[in-house]
Amino acid sequence: MTNRRQFLKKVAALSSLSLTGCGWRLADVRANSTISEQRDLLYIYTWTQYTDKQLLKTFSAQTGMKVLADVYDSNDVMLAKFQAGGGGTYSIIYPSDYMVQKMIDKGLLAEINHDRLVGLENLFPQFINPSYDPNNRYSIPFNWGTTGLLYNSEKIKTPPEDWEYLWQNQEQLNKRITLLNDVREVMGAVLRMLGYSYNSQNEAEIKQAYEKLKVLKPAIAAFDTDAWQNQILAGDLLLAMCYSADAVRISQENPQLKYVIPRSGSSLWTDTIVIPKTAPNPSGAYAWINLILQPEVAAQISERLNIATPNSAGFEQLSKQVKDNINLFPPKWLLENCERITPLGQFNEVYDRYWTKLTSS
Repeated sequence: MTNRRQFLKKVAALSSLSLTGCGWRLADVRANSTISEQRDLLYIYTWTQYTDKQLLKTFSAQTGMKVLADVYDSNDVMLAKFQAGGGGTYSIIYPSDYMVQKMIDKGLLAEINHDRLVGLENLFPQFINPSYDPNNRYSIPFNWGTTGLLYNSEKIKTPPEDWEYLWQNQEQLNKRITLLNDVREVMGAVLRMLGYSYNSQNEAEIKQAYEKLKVLKPAIAAFDTDAWQNQILAGDLLLAMCYSADAVRISQENPQLKYVIPRSGSSLWTDTIVIPKTAPNPSGAYAWINLILQPEVAAQISERLNIATPNSAGFEQLSKQVKDNINLFPPKWLLENCERITPLGQFNEVYDRYWTKLTSS
């Protein structure tokens, strides 16, 4: 899942946050810390959505380490910064599932020593040996979800059931819809609608999806993964393509906003925790992961951030309201048509070429 959240405004707000023993920061990490400073500090690089002050405070109380974190709204932004040398001081990063595979292939991640973990057995079985990282050699799942459509049920009386709804109601939705700023999500959704795989490597199918999107383009207000949230709350948007975790949080602010997983299928994603090979504080990194694996902590994170925990023991501690939220924990039948986004190697260039044509025209 590549982009997420109302980045600029949240970033500005985060820059002023400060906590005893922990804090969020937005300056470039300096790589010249002393060894003692590195042992006392844990730098993390995470999604804007996962800015959990209470978690930082708990970690500092348990370990005595100060946590400083930077945020990103895109897997691609994270990887670009890391490869450009700007990520060398982070000991924890939160890539999405397909990005884990990319980072493994590029030799960027340290193999996780399971002997140093406590609570790995608490994970649901489907997260213990995921396809993107067999046997969790390099990553630990943190959150999972789907991609779908959030719509204003007060203004849209006939709820969307599939992606095709956007084209069928293009005139009504004109300039009041947004799609994610994410080539694989947007192209993948249209590919599924056309009966193809989210991970198609057939250029003719990619071109067909592009042509379909070109028809819809005049009605799209923006390709955006973040700013849509305030806009749909203000009533400026009628519908937004988004991630389930964002949809759950936003719909709590306005219950008229409803989330649907399109019937033809969507993406199923997992955000993870990894330790880069360049981590200056691996001991702190393991302490962070072990905190996340604690069932009570996993449940608290899920409740506070409105995210779906992969921790089965933590799930049992959730309130009934959260457990029964099908937007967070969809039934199995609803997930049958969903696919994980997988890296496509050099074929990604085909997606990028059509995406550039679409977004720049």
